[in-house]
Amino acid sequence: MPDPKDSPAVKSMQKEQSEQRRRARQGGLDQGLEDSFPASDPVSATTTGVPTGRTDPEVAERVKSEPDPYTTESTNSDPLRPGSIGENIRALRLDTNRLAKSVSGVASDSVEVAKARAGSLLDDIKETVRDRPITAVAVVAALAFVFGATR
Repeated sequence: MPDPKDSPAVKSMQKEQSEQRRRARQGGLDQGLEDSFPASDPVSATTTGVPTGRTDPEVAERVKSEPDPYTTESTNSDPLRPGSIGENIRALRLDTNRLAKSVSGVASDSVEVAKARAGSLLDDIKETVRDRPITAVAVVAALAFVFGATR
């Protein structure tokens, strides 16, 4: 009489159980990577402890009770009356223009800071070369050798 442990059903069940045990031993990152392959984005095994939604009950109630100032539904037949779509579009354009000016100001300030840092770095390099000319020549020679060897 054949041994019941050799039946195809038992072997299939044992194989499935061993696969489940193997998956349970794998870490969350490995499991996520395996489940999402071939995805274009890398897998992240981080979780957040920040709750969603409003946590302050008073603010949540106030937000619920106040009408949305940027609603797209017009309660008036005239699109240029207060609270209408036209007014909301004008307000949105105004906000967009203010944001664009703010971003351009930040960008120009960033360029000025970068120029100042680059100038400061260049001055530091000049001072170092004046203080240690032999070391500077040796560093340039080493860099030239590495650059030449890689080309």
